[in-house]
This record gives sequence, C-alpha cells and structure tokens, in this order.
Amino acid sequence: MTTPLTKKEQLYQLIAAQPFISQQDLADQLGLSRSAVAGHIAALIREKRLLGRAYVLPDQRPVVCIGGANIDRKLRTLGPVQMGTSNPVSQHEAFGGVARNIAENLARLGLPTRLLCAVGDDAAGHSMLAHAQSVGIDAKASLVAGGLHSGSYTALLNDDGDMVLALAHMECCDALTPEFLTSRAPQRGNAALTIADLNLPQDSIGLLLQEAYQHDATLILVAVSEPKMARLPADLRGLRCLILNRGELGAAVGLRIEDKADIAAACRQLQTRGVRDLVVTLGGDGVMYTDAAAENGMQQLSAPPARMRDATGAGDAFAAGLAWSLCRTPDDLGLACQYGLKLARLTLESDATVSPTICPTIFEEELS
Repeated sequence: MTTPLTKKEQLYQLIAAQPFISQQDLADQLGLSRSAVAGHIAALIREKRLLGRAYVLPDQRPVVCIGGANIDRKLRTLGPVQMGTSNPVSQHEAFGGVARNIAENLARLGLPTRLLCAVGDDAAGHSMLAHAQSVGIDAKASLVAGGLHSGSYTALLNDDGDMVLALAHMECCDALTPEFLTSRAPQRGNAALTIADLNLPQDSIGLLLQEAYQHDATLILVAVSEPKMARLPADLRGLRCLILNRGELGAAVGLRIEDKADIAAACRQLQTRGVRDLVVTLGGDGVMYTDAAAENGMQQLSAPPARMRDATGAGDAFAAGLAWSLCRTPDDLGLACQYGLKLARLTLESDATVSPTICPTIFEEELS
C-alpha cells in the first residue's frame, strides 16, 4: 500500500511544479494556515531541499539578468544610406534591451531565467513584462516605475543590415538603484549566475561586484555603448567576465585601440583592476578572450560564416551563449565563446532581435 504524502512533501511538490508560488496559495491548496506553511518551508530550507526564501530548488537555480528592457524600433534603408536627405525605409518593432534580450535567449535555451528590469507604468512597459512571462522569463520582481516612460531603442540599419546609428532612451534604468537591488535580494539570492548590463547606475554595478566578491558568486557584465563605459567602477574585483567590443574597450582604458597588441594591453590593464577575464567582440573577425596560458595572454576565435539579415541582438545572443556555457563548464572560457558565436550567428541570420529558432536542443543540432 502506498503511504500518503505528508503535508510537507505535498508542499515540496507544489513548489517544485511552481517555484514562484506564494505562501498564501500554498496554504489555500493544502488547507493549512500561513504559519504552518512557513514552518514547513523553514524545515525544507534547513534540510537544504530549498535554497532560501525564493523557494529555489537546488537543481533549478536561475540565471538572473539585470538591466535594460525596451521597445526596439529598427528602420532599414531600402538602398544605400544618403545623409542629409530623406531615405525610404522598412520598419520593424520588437521587444529589446540588452538584459531582456539575454534573458529571452537563455529562456529559449531552457534555463530557468529571472529578469530584473525597470519599465514605465505604460502600455509598452506592461506589454514587455507580459511578453517576458510568455516566453518563460520570470519578470515578477521587475520594477514598474510611475512617472517614467518605458525605454526605447531606435536603430537605423543600412540595406546590408549593418547599424548606421542607434538612439537609446533608457532613463528607466536609473531606477535600478542599490536600494532597489537590495529590496530584491531574495529574488537574486542563490543565482546560478548573474549577468548585468552597463545600463545600471554605477553604484548598482558596484553593489553587484561587492556581493560577487564577498560571496564568491559568478558575475558577468556586458557593455552597452562607449559612453556608458564611464559607469564601470574602478574596482573590478568579483567580476568573472566583462564582455565588450573594441570601441568600448578603448573607452574603458582611455586609449585608442588600433590592433591586437592594443587589445591585449588594454585587457591586461583591466585585469589589474580585478576582473578575471575579458571577451572582446570583433564583429566579423570573431572574438578575442583572455587566456593566461596563451603567449600574449589572449586567444582569438573566428566567427562562423553567416548569411546576415540583421545585426541587432547578435551581441546579446553571444553573451547568452557564453553564460549558458559557463553555467555548465565554469572554467572553460574558450568553449563558452564558441557557443556564444554560434548563437550570435543564428541571430545575425534572423530578422528578429532574438532568433525564434533558438531552443533547448539548438547546440546539439549545431554541433552534430
């Protein structure tokens, strides 16, 4: 005869099926008081079957993505760009933002993913959060800020799909203050990995670095533009990896980057500030990444051939592929860069900011 499950075991199964279920919902479904539910949860935490107040199961720790979410508007010229006059264009609108794009890529890859972003209390903001939930991203802890407009990103692409100019309105991200991040400590705790973009205020980035250093947690930072490199703190201890392009690297160290030797020297300079590794994206030339075993401290990987449709989102896909790999093989940055390049290629070949072909088996298909 099968022994009936205890209330504690029933509660555990409900949490396993719905990791973000509230204590009141647990109480209602099990016919228990809130205090009884709290007692069972405390017991499961002591037994290490749950990891803290976020009800995270040990084998289901989420990747936490923190930073920008916005509406992407992409205008693509129907012929060569002509400055100083009107250009006929096609227009496409989608959900975007560095952290949001990374989160969607990771969710499509099958990882438990949580997004902490800030949106306005407007139609665009509510639609962004609803879409995030629809693709498997837990965005419940994001901030809906009254009095602010949701972020927007407008990119002008030439007829080959390369970016000519981009305009970003991201003041919502300034609401992602250290106080906000502290208020979301339960949702950020026990992350498998945290990946944040430099849309965050400098003090917020400093808090994430301090926490990662103190708790030996994995933190990845992703650059978003040359002007916002000013938000990178001087002390980079606690940072597992910084992902940036050639121009952003030059802005970070205050030097013009002309060649590979300059890239290597700039990366060494940043490593003296405490970051463990750097990855420098080079567009069609692939990436360079730090490797202590290499002759000049750097390795380079070529980009796989791609039939480019649209460059928007390719860098975010690269960051997601890298993070996906580091969750599985934390010390193999070269392998992580390979996965990042494969995901970037899929995005380059898609008209969408996040390729709809991305799925949990995509890397198996890519490597077979």
